[in-house]
Amino acid sequence: MKTDTILKYDRGVPRYTSYPTAHLFQDGLSEEDHIDWLEKLPADAPLSLYIHVPFCDSLCWFCGCHTKITQQHKPVSDYLKVLRQEIRLVGGHLDAHTDRRPVRHLHFGGGSPTILTGEEVTDLFEDLQRFFTFTEDAELALEIDPRDLPREHLQSWIRAGINRASLGVQDINPLVQRTINRIQTMEQTRDVVDTLRDGGVNAINMDLIYGLPHQTVESVTETVDAVLEMAPDRLALFGYAHMPKFKAHQRLIPEETLPDFFERFAQQDAAAKRLTDAGYIQIGLDHFAKPDDSLSLALKNGTLRRNFQGYTSDRAEHLIGLGASSISALPQAIIQNKVPINLYKSDISEGRLPMGKFIPLSAEDRLRGEVIEKLMCFQSADLKEICARHGVPANHFDQECQELHPMIADSIVSVKDGVVEMQPGGRALVRAVCAVFDAYHDTVKRSYSKAV
Repeated sequence: MKTDTILKYDRGVPRYTSYPTAHLFQDGLSEEDHIDWLEKLPADAPLSLYIHVPFCDSLCWFCGCHTKITQQHKPVSDYLKVLRQEIRLVGGHLDAHTDRRPVRHLHFGGGSPTILTGEEVTDLFEDLQRFFTFTEDAELALEIDPRDLPREHLQSWIRAGINRASLGVQDINPLVQRTINRIQTMEQTRDVVDTLRDGGVNAINMDLIYGLPHQTVESVTETVDAVLEMAPDRLALFGYAHMPKFKAHQRLIPEETLPDFFERFAQQDAAAKRLTDAGYIQIGLDHFAKPDDSLSLALKNGTLRRNFQGYTSDRAEHLIGLGASSISALPQAIIQNKVPINLYKSDISEGRLPMGKFIPLSAEDRLRGEVIEKLMCFQSADLKEICARHGVPANHFDQECQELHPMIADSIVSVKDGVVEMQPGGRALVRAVCAVFDAYHDTVKRSYSKAV
């Protein structure tokens, strides 16, 4: 597809890791309701857990995460004590009428979870195992910053049972690394990969970013070639979202060093081609996986999902978030813990759940959320089939299909017999198509990253 056609629709849209999207968080959730919803979760339904560790020892200037920079370990250890209290608090509500809850997926994110010491990792897992039991096929995933990571710290995670690791690489070019304040050698990355595999952790993910300052098509493909030598099972290829209004530290990146739309698109296109030529399967918008990886298998058998961590083969219907700023997805609502660490700690120290904001879920939200998730995961959505499953008329989305006509005319998407399907070359604009089915998208003024 011509770049000028894609540029025509390259507007600010949500990333659709959830629906409704995060800008709709609101106040007003009572702790009584939150506790009631936790206690009503089916006792035999496997859960997914997300644990947030909001600390790093240095600031990457491209970062969009909730994290705090510290050179001292005391703030981390103090936070961990409170996090363990939250596990006991939430676990107690879940455990009110049943034994330990089964967990199918556990994800440690940040920040940099690997900032924890080996002893802290052991203590953390002891608390988790008081209230949760990991299923035989459970995936225990860890986000890793490979820079200056003591081997003994990493080995403590391996002993705890981690079986998938995601390493941030971003770019290997020295100029790019200096401009984003993230100096990371390939030797550091390889050492972590070798340690993981020596410890039996063979499921390795790597995160790359295009659209960074000073990047070119050549430098991006050099990075792809370098990481391919380590044969990761998955790669995520994210576009850098430059939003200095929301992340003040991004102002440290000179805007004149950022590639324009055409260069960004060329970088993404070249990297994607390199990966698919190497035998990786493109998953959704921005993930690539080996054919035998669980993501590729989930794509093939129709069970691929998308949540706050991106694309996943996790089939658990209920997500519990633990830690400051973490997000839970329950049948009744999406709930975010308080973001400021001091407020999070204060609530838990007083025996309260640290919920900050929430998004109540209506039947219409769940209907539209499924359409958007199908599009994001499979590049198509059978509207009639989805409507029938939700008990609404087959013509429920006729207006949205009308709104897609300009994109249909430009060969970005097709609509036939109620099936919305992205066309070859239109994958990069799937978020723009999803926005047509987003009932809230034009109701609240908000700046988003561009679709491409």
